[in-house]
Amino acid sequence: MKIELAESYGFCFGVKRAIKIAEENRNSATYGPLIHNANEIDRLKNDFNVALSENLDSFHEGNTAVIRTHGIPKQELAVLNERNVNVVDATCPYVTKPQQIVEEMSAQGYDIVIFGDESHPEIKGVKSYAIGNVFVINSPDEIDDLKLREKVATVAQTTRKIEDYQQIVGKLMAKHKEVRVFNTICNATFDNQDAVRDLAQKADVMIIIGGKNSSNTKQLHSIAKEYCTDSYHIESKDDLKFEWFLNKLFCGISAGASTPDWIIDDVVGAIQTINE
Repeated sequence: MKIELAESYGFCFGVKRAIKIAEENRNSATYGPLIHNANEIDRLKNDFNVALSENLDSFHEGNTAVIRTHGIPKQELAVLNERNVNVVDATCPYVTKPQQIVEEMSAQGYDIVIFGDESHPEIKGVKSYAIGNVFVINSPDEIDDLKLREKVATVAQTTRKIEDYQQIVGKLMAKHKEVRVFNTICNATFDNQDAVRDLAQKADVMIIIGGKNSSNTKQLHSIAKEYCTDSYHIESKDDLKFEWFLNKLFCGISAGASTPDWIIDDVVGAIQTINE
């Protein structure tokens, strides 16, 4: 069986930056999971004593709080600063951008439409920067139920598929006179999605590696499954099953933006062992 990695996969710029920031702040704590990868979070705790706290009240004056790559709500950031917590911001710059756009556009009187998952920490943070009306939607069908005024501005979750965002934008433009569109999907997402699309068309089994809660990994798995029915989303080599590879000739592998190289290497090695 041939084994091939996608042309673009794994750690993106924002995640690499956040990991470096965390490693430079030993004996600190991240507020919320720094990235959506439990194995890498464990490594940071074991090797650098970077703890994880999801409780805002656990941070007090003099503590160091590393802000997760997905960002946090504006109000929670204000609380940390008021308490004189040493705030180290590891928010991905691609996430900071929609936060700034939402704040600026809503201040100018635009209703805000965010394309994304309302329960995702990135979207909770972005939404918090709106001053007026703000709506979060997951599909074009939801637009019909929104009570929007004429001036609308829209942003997307950084890990969404561009084709889906285009449908949202198209429907908004058909219904409203003024629509400001900001393409906030990050470049790494584009590259990884294009690469997995190309590889899945050649493979007869696809392995997508990444955290179960990772939005961008879920998107990669969804794209892979469109072209290769036998596509599997795993977190580590322990999730692999021997029967997936029976009578297969070509195994394609990709990984989400929060997946470190050491986990990818472990999976590739395990698949090579199965192959042998």
